[in-house]
Amino acid sequence: MNISGNTVFIPGSTSGIGLALALKLQARGNTVIVGGRRAAELERIAAEHPGLDTAEIDTTDPASIASAAKEVLAKHPDLNVLIPMAGIMRVEDWRQPGSFLASAEEVVTTNLLGPIRLIAAFIEHLRAQPAATIITVSSGLGFTPLAATPSYNASKAAIHMLSESIRLQLAGTSVQVIELVPPSVRTGLLPGQEDSEVAMPLEDFVTEATGLLAAQPDAKEIQVERVKFLRYGEARGDYDQVVATLNASDPHGKS
Repeated sequence: MNISGNTVFIPGSTSGIGLALALKLQARGNTVIVGGRRAAELERIAAEHPGLDTAEIDTTDPASIASAAKEVLAKHPDLNVLIPMAGIMRVEDWRQPGSFLASAEEVVTTNLLGPIRLIAAFIEHLRAQPAATIITVSSGLGFTPLAATPSYNASKAAIHMLSESIRLQLAGTSVQVIELVPPSVRTGLLPGQEDSEVAMPLEDFVTEATGLLAAQPDAKEIQVERVKFLRYGEARGDYDQVVATLNASDPHGKS
């Protein structure tokens, strides 16, 4: 992926990593469309950040995805980068019957079905472009589990394998598949995470990640240094120690 000169759609980017990444990519010379559910929030972002385009989309709703895709492609027929960014994280206790199922279903719908539906909505258009990119967003927790968030971990592990698989299918086409693998980042993903000393500062993360995108145009995964502890525990042979260390530092603890 060339880091500049693209038209980029980022559904689920009204805050956190998504918005910070949108602004970094805009500064790199890309046309960027921010997608989100709340019209008022999109209006505020457009007013505060001239040049950013916006599109209303609920990535949990197939009809909203189809409608937004039609609208975005009509306005931006040169769109060539899709970054399905929307994601949620929930603390769940699977020892308490009846307490976690609704949460688990919501996480899977947002984190896994959302990206699948988005890619399905745009893949035909992307394949028709001379050069196109899908950037999926997994997590270090897709490789090392945090005990408090089982469904989130599972959804991100699934995104990793989805990325690996569709990359194989799209080999030889004009569409590149890159997996962005964040560590814990200071965002509002969980209560208190924005101020967590354990989490990586947001600006540091997006600066390092976009720098890697620029330096590694043929990358399959974008891994900041901080995520490699989680990403490669099994390969290094210290997986059990990594799991123990991660969960010992979990501010949400063991309920």
